[in-house]
Amino acid sequence: MDFNDTEQEATFRQQVKSWIGDNAPTYLREELELSGFGSTRTGSYDPLAEAKKWQKKKADAGWACIQWPKEYGGRGATPIESVIWNQEEGVYNKLSGTFIIGQGMCAPTMMSYASEAQLKRYMPTLASGQEVWCQLFSEPQAGSDLAGLRTKAEKEGDDWVINGQKIWTSGAQHSDYGILITRTDPEVPKHRGLTMFFLDMKSDGVDVRPIKQANGDSGFNEVYFENVRIPDAQRLGEVGEGWRVSLTTLMNERMAIGGGIATGFPEIQALVEELHVATGTAIDNPAVKSKLADWYAKSAGLRNTASRAISALSKGEIPGPENSIGKLVAGGMMQDIAKFSLDLQGLGGAIVDPEIARGSARIQAMLMRSPAVRIEGGTDQILRNILSERVLGLPDDMRADKGIGFNKIPSGS
Repeated sequence: MDFNDTEQEATFRQQVKSWIGDNAPTYLREELELSGFGSTRTGSYDPLAEAKKWQKKKADAGWACIQWPKEYGGRGATPIESVIWNQEEGVYNKLSGTFIIGQGMCAPTMMSYASEAQLKRYMPTLASGQEVWCQLFSEPQAGSDLAGLRTKAEKEGDDWVINGQKIWTSGAQHSDYGILITRTDPEVPKHRGLTMFFLDMKSDGVDVRPIKQANGDSGFNEVYFENVRIPDAQRLGEVGEGWRVSLTTLMNERMAIGGGIATGFPEIQALVEELHVATGTAIDNPAVKSKLADWYAKSAGLRNTASRAISALSKGEIPGPENSIGKLVAGGMMQDIAKFSLDLQGLGGAIVDPEIARGSARIQAMLMRSPAVRIEGGTDQILRNILSERVLGLPDDMRADKGIGFNKIPSGS
């Protein structure tokens, strides 16, 4: 691995650092440093408005979605320049969470399948934060088994009529557009009867209902479709090829999520260095030291795996499949750290008020957020299957519904 910038990269880094130093919303820095684990803290400022303001400022100066082509609102930058930007944006990158689904998951799918006219219309406004996008995939009966979805799309003239329900749709309550996968043929095997579209979230018949989460936020939503009409011109890919189109989205989803998951290690390290337990400072306890060493090793492994990918990008290479382990390791690690940290605090761990709780209640927020990390973007079980089958070359998992028409698959009452 080579951690040093080339001369050209160093010049670019200095340019980025200078612009961020002159333009970043420094009045939000303190709150953003305490953000994470499912929420963006901006104090008395509206987080969505602040996110859009920062995104628009970046776009106006040519720093939004810098790896995208210029005609779509980007900068035409190289992959390693994109990495440098993300490193230097630092804490202000937390404002970009509002756009991660649209820019990191929907946009690559649109760029692969939408028309040139559509890309020139929708991509610049997505890059600049003027419009927010969501991803309408999971359903009550089709989460990890996405191909088991039941939302129907039926052709009527030049339109498709959509009926059904999606769930766990992040950010749908403030989204302007979304990509939507539907079932268009129930008689063929489930992976072959799907079709992808994009739609206006303000269309007649779209009903978004926020879900109250354990941490008090409502980042996820249920979305209902009742006779929603979508023009055929907004179809992405061929009819029946929706699964192939969705793989573009899912691949980028795991890259977008997996590359930026917090592990909780800095939080546990800070806690044990100042927390007093029965035997003295927590970090001096042999059992705590053992746990900390294990998590440090995992954290270092994740960091070095990411560095290996960055080195590959710097050389113009494509990072290998080992990056798939990032989310799998980080999600479980975050949950384990949160539980252990709260156990160390005793009754103090029950305090969730950030004004009173130790560490501004970040560990409590970590515990509430960690189960979602192990589900979103592919459950632990699904990721293990992917690693075993596609990376290690082990035999495929058994599938009782293989080759059966979707409407012939037995389902529970």
